[in-house]
Amino acid sequence: MPYKLPAAPEPDGLLTPEVGRWAEDKYKLVSLYDRLFSTAMKNKWDVRVYIDLYAGAGFARIRHTDRLVYGSPLLALAITDPFNKHIFCEADASLLLALQKRVDRLFPKSDVTYVHGDCDEQAHQICAAIPEHSKIRTVLSFCFVDPPNISIKFSTMRALSHQRKIDFVVLLALYMDANRNEQHYTSKRNSKVDEFLGTTSWRARWKHERLKGIKFPRFLAEEYSRQMETLGYINLPFHKMKKVRADKNQPLYHLALFSRNKFASTLWDEVLKYSTDQIPLLGNA
Repeated sequence: MPYKLPAAPEPDGLLTPEVGRWAEDKYKLVSLYDRLFSTAMKNKWDVRVYIDLYAGAGFARIRHTDRLVYGSPLLALAITDPFNKHIFCEADASLLLALQKRVDRLFPKSDVTYVHGDCDEQAHQICAAIPEHSKIRTVLSFCFVDPPNISIKFSTMRALSHQRKIDFVVLLALYMDANRNEQHYTSKRNSKVDEFLGTTSWRARWKHERLKGIKFPRFLAEEYSRQMETLGYINLPFHKMKKVRADKNQPLYHLALFSRNKFASTLWDEVLKYSTDQIPLLGNA
């Protein structure tokens, strides 16, 4: 039986970063997809792998409060039908150490690989930790991509998905980063969006779409979905990307599912339905 986490974390003296209040909703949504995904696939695949590219410390403190919440790695470990393997990548060594100590204490029997470093720089190490898929051992992975800005490089997504069965839920920092830095990012001397989308051809399309009144965040969201389609993923329409808002109802980012299998869209629809009915802080996309 999986270990059941207490309703809320208790202070343990380990490093606990602060997050905005909306982060708790994000974690709940991703945790729900974790549960739906892993339970639905448990009898169809020999090995189910959970990957977290920006894993954090496992605990987080809601800013301006004393309230602690669980981060995505611990929530993934605690689901009813656990994944067979977990891979946690984190660039900050102190956060990764705190996460490892918490996992060792709360989930000592779990199969976990820790990768220290920026996920873009350590993509080869993350790939190496994923069990190899074969006819006698089928492997399905789910990867949560939770960057603080549009820093994730498309080359990393390409490397992880190459010849692997892997689904992604990606945080697209369309308002908290891209919208605020539109002028900077659209400069011809800036390659941030080039690396994020894995192409330079977006500039011509942006010039055309901007004249039609399309806002930069929506443009990037649809471009990203189009680029994922080049990797064999089903194009996710903008209205099915879950918009997450801040305390003052300002949009921050979208959560987007990318899968090569239509069944995953059914699971994502359940997540969207839950968030609409149960989490009022999350606005419709």
